[in-house]
Order: sequence, then structure tokens, then C-alpha cells
Amino acid sequence: MKKAVLASAILASLVAGTANAATVYEDDSKSLSIGGRAEARFNISDKNKKDDGNAFEDKSRARINLKGKAKINDQITAFGKYEVEFYEDDDSDDFKTRYVYAGFDTQAGAFSYGKQDSAQVMLTDYTDILATFGGDGVDLVASNKDKRENNFLYAGEFNNFTVAANYIAEDNKGNKDSDSYGIAAQYAFPFGLSLGAGYVNGQNGTGVDANQYNLAVSYDFNNFYAAATYASGENGNTDLTGYELATAFKMDKFIAQAVYNFKQLENAGVKTDDEDYFALEGIYKFNKNLRTYAGYKFQQLDGADDELQVGIRYDF
Repeated sequence: MKKAVLASAILASLVAGTANAATVYEDDSKSLSIGGRAEARFNISDKNKKDDGNAFEDKSRARINLKGKAKINDQITAFGKYEVEFYEDDDSDDFKTRYVYAGFDTQAGAFSYGKQDSAQVMLTDYTDILATFGGDGVDLVASNKDKRENNFLYAGEFNNFTVAANYIAEDNKGNKDSDSYGIAAQYAFPFGLSLGAGYVNGQNGTGVDANQYNLAVSYDFNNFYAAATYASGENGNTDLTGYELATAFKMDKFIAQAVYNFKQLENAGVKTDDEDYFALEGIYKFNKNLRTYAGYKFQQLDGADDELQVGIRYDF
């Protein structure tokens, strides 16, 4: 389950392994860890029906990641990450590179380049907590999203304050976003409250200007968690607004959680709802490696179909 990013998490994602990653080599100056997951899951919905009328769709996947770091001197540490995903798509087996980046961690912050998350992800993760659905309401423009190519990223932590900035460089491919930049910051109070804000500006790949700003808040107290994110922006002549609400409650090995996602487009005074749904989910963790989950999406848009998704996941 994704958790809202606290003050140090964005730096930890750059230089550390996952909770279940195994360290395969380590000495006084460098280390290498390997991790990943095997996740068998399926989705049932009328939207999956094709000529045979079958509402069942397999959505199984597996991930492998390698993370390394090496001390250059007392002030600088080099790091790198590579992660690949194997997944089922249209009855064919595919491999996809999720992350590939490298950089330097210094006393002033971490600097990296490659395919990695934009600065805004530390805010959108406040409400993107479900294993099944969610994370659809506040990604209004492409340069706000995760796993961006040609991405230069800086992230720095200063006590409870974290700031991140990124620049996505033009790659001379007509179907790619070009020359976009973003900045985000958050402050984590010692009593469980976190506040964040961010801004991203760029183009949508066809020369049309696009931008948005993000606001986020979360509260974590004992076994209870609640969060909200809000975004507003423009994509050419289209005004965009979206928000997400999320809550979770942990009871020993069981986690119950829910989200609401909403996104609206407005063009020439005409408003169109693009996302509008509730989702409920339950997760049972047998131990730190194995979990099973089930989630149900209640669509509020006319003509959109509800969905049920069930899975079992092993982390290593």
C-alpha cells in the first residue's frame, strides 16, 4: 500500500532499497540490493467484455529492481536504480522499464537524471494509497505524473521540510512532452500532519501550453490515516480541476481503505466530468512478504462500468 510521503521519503526512494529488498553485496563504501514482487491479480467488469462477452481479465504482473550506492567521499554518494515490469497485456507477454536513473546524494540534496518520478509525485502519493484503484483525479497534465523520461530531479530534506524540483528535457520526438518543469514542497509536523504544494508547467506534446498547481494535506494518527489532494490547471483552452480523498484504518494485519476521485474539464463554458468514482478496498497482510487484497470501484459517470479487482502479492 502506498503511504503519503513524509519528510524524508523522497530521498529514501532515491538511495535506499525497498523494505523487503535483499542486500546481495555490501562493504564500507558500496552496496547492491535486489527486490521486487510477484503479483497475481484479476479484474471483473463489463468494460472487459469483447466478442465472447467475458467480463474476466487477467492483470498479473511481476517486478524486479536493482539499487546500488557507492561512497565517493564523506560528502558525496553515488546511487542508481533500475526496475523492470513483466505484465499481461492483450494476451501477449511484455516487459516494460519502469525506472532507470542515476545520480549523486550530497549534503545539499540529491541530484539525478533518467526515467524517474516528477517532483509532484510526493504530493499525489498522499491519496494514491490503494492497491487496486485510485490516483486518477489530480494528474491533469502529463508532466505531473510518475516515471517520466529525460527527467532531471533535485530533492532536498531540511529537518521536516522537503523540496523537490524537476525538468523534463525535450527529446526531439513529436509524441513526447517537452521542456516541462515543476517544483513541490512539503512540511511534516511532529504530530502527524503534513502539508504540501506544487506547480508544474510545460507542453502536452503538440506545442500547446499546459500547467497545474497542486495542494495536499494528510493526517496520520496511530492506526488511522486521512488525506486530500486538489489540483487546478489548464491544457490549452481547456480548464482542468480535480481532487482526491483517501482514508485508511489498520486493524492488526487487516487494512480497510477508501478513496474518492473526481476530475472535471471545462471548454468554452461547457463542463464535462472525466473521473467520478468511489473505491473500497481491503488488504490482509500475512507477513511482510505476502498480502492479498480485493477492491471495488463504484462508478458515478453515466455509461461507466463498476469494477472488482482481486489479487495476491509476494514481495521479495
